[in-house]
Amino acid sequence: MTTENKTTENKTIVGRALAELLTTGGVDALEPLLSDGFVHHRPDSTSSTKAEWLAAVRKALVPLAGMQVEVVHLLSEGDHVVMHSRRRLPAAGPEIAVVDIWRIEDGLIAEGWEIIEPTAQAAANLVWWEPAEG
Repeated sequence: MTTENKTTENKTIVGRALAELLTTGGVDALEPLLSDGFVHHRPDSTSSTKAEWLAAVRKALVPLAGMQVEVVHLLSEGDHVVMHSRRRLPAAGPEIAVVDIWRIEDGLIAEGWEIIEPTAQAAANLVWWEPAEG
């Protein structure tokens, strides 16, 4: 398989996982797309197993029902796929920007990293290195 074909295949796997999650509103269709050793990493350096992450996603789906997802960028290189999206809750709920990084192994999602930022707080985060006033 060429590198270009692998890149396209990996992007398709991630796209299918997102579509399954949003279309079905449940994690049952998502589970077979994850490897048994799947690990999800968070910015606070904590990680969760496949079962723990699926349980967290299942719990979050109720308050997130009807969420709109706009994929802004879907990039792939080697075994990694990066998805930048904007997500909005229904009824004029808050908007967030999300960057997901997925590692694909043997046709399954093996690892995931996620950064979430409420867009309303983006300006404050542009100067995170400056000392707080006070």
